[in-house]
Amino acid sequence: MGLFSKNYESAGVGISKYAPKKKGIALFFDIVGRKFWKLMQVNLLYMLFFLPLVMMLPVMTIFKNHYHVSVASMIVMLLIFMVLIGPATAGMTKVIRLFVINKHSFIMRDFFNGFKTNFKKAAIVGFLDCLVILSAIASLNVYPALAIQTQTKLMYIPMVITFSLFLVIIIMNHYIFLMMTATNLSFKNLLKNSLALAFVALKQNFLTFIIVLAVLAVMILLMFYLFPVFLLLVPFFPAAFICLLNCFISYPVIQKYVINPYYTSIGEINPELVDDTPTDEERIFEDMGGKEQPIEKRKKGKGKRIS
Repeated sequence: MGLFSKNYESAGVGISKYAPKKKGIALFFDIVGRKFWKLMQVNLLYMLFFLPLVMMLPVMTIFKNHYHVSVASMIVMLLIFMVLIGPATAGMTKVIRLFVINKHSFIMRDFFNGFKTNFKKAAIVGFLDCLVILSAIASLNVYPALAIQTQTKLMYIPMVITFSLFLVIIIMNHYIFLMMTATNLSFKNLLKNSLALAFVALKQNFLTFIIVLAVLAVMILLMFYLFPVFLLLVPFFPAAFICLLNCFISYPVIQKYVINPYYTSIGEINPELVDDTPTDEERIFEDMGGKEQPIEKRKKGKGKRIS
């Protein structure tokens, strides 16, 4: 069911099978409309893996008089999150990639299949991503303080290097989970290909980065100025929408540079690009989309009464 459903008491002529296929932004919002509720379900499922982070504050409050227990508990929960967030991202990516290539998906089954199948590789990537994010945050705090303390601007050089590496790794994440769930590449080749695509597809990477940054900026503003709205949106919106956006922009790049060349090398066509709809000879029933007579909404009137 799409988000914007029409009145069920009236119907139009239907959609012709020969109608031009949507592309670009029209196709993206068509997927959003058709998969809106499923995107919310995927987002909610993904957010469950953030519970270890959410529980850190209550644990710190409960054990505030026991410093060592509090610190140990928070470290354990942080490590649990760092290990599980990668496989959870792989599970979400597997489901949403199927949305993008217009294949059917059973959300729970495909999510946990992607989680389990790619657990080892995804756990390593997720753990490293968390370390990189923590390092980038630390660099923005430590190096400026050292520059002021030592009265030299040279301390900004390692900060720029660290943050540049952070941006490259973030862009690599546009591809690594997609390739992980769509191919059988080794971990080494996943890293190698994602690094190459981070520089090959600069236009797509820049577009994804800017839009994701805008979405995150909106969420941060909501967190500071409209916190109840932020709490309402977080379980259902941002992660799946960002993942869909990334899959929509980045997956065609993977098809072009990774998947399609593989099938070409073995003399086959990428099955994802093959239209598997039945031909006119194979159809049992004729598709009348675009040919049906519109059904007007019936006027409500008083029925006859039998006394």
